Amino acid sequence: MDNSQPCSTVRESDAMRKSPMNAKFQRITPFLWFDDQAEEAVNFYISVFDNARILRVARYSDQSAKATGKSAGAVMTVDFELDGQNLTALNGGPIFKFNEALSLVVHCHSQDEVDHYWAKLSQGGDEKAQQCGWLKDRFGVSWQIVPSLLIELLTDPDPEKARKATNAMMQMKKIDLEALRRAAA
Repeated sequence: MDNSQPCSTVRESDAMRKSPMNAKFQRITPFLWFDDQAEEAVNFYISVFDNARILRVARYSDQSAKATGKSAGAVMTVDFELDGQNLTALNGGPIFKFNEALSLVVHCHSQDEVDHYWAKLSQGGDEKAQQCGWLKDRFGVSWQIVPSLLIELLTDPDPEKARKATNAMMQMKKIDLEALRRAAA
């Protein structure tokens, strides 16, 4: 067997993936493009989630500032963690805007959690973008505030129960667990 073939790399990757040292390795990281509000947005997001923190801040160098039109020393990226999920925010300029094609889902166990995340993340957001548990925050990022009961009801083996739950959800902005239970009964 030729040792220069990629299979030797595959074996190393498998070993790295199984290594306890790399237990927190996250292969895919959502990358959020802001005009120049990355730091403000991250500070807002970490205030919403209890288990959240900034991991690293990178600044534009002289060279990267010239290429992008940003100021040298300005925040370029902010790596942060929300409930164990790593994300990166970029100050990339006004070229790209968020839309509903991508959303971040917040799984909730209770109505209290739904209420908390809905109240915090919807503050200053687009009220017209609120439907079926979806909202858009003040930075334009779309979020889904999803209680586990909603998933259970929508995927219930009884098609009539699932249909009733779906119809009830379609009438809601923020998900109301008690109203869902009554509708699906």
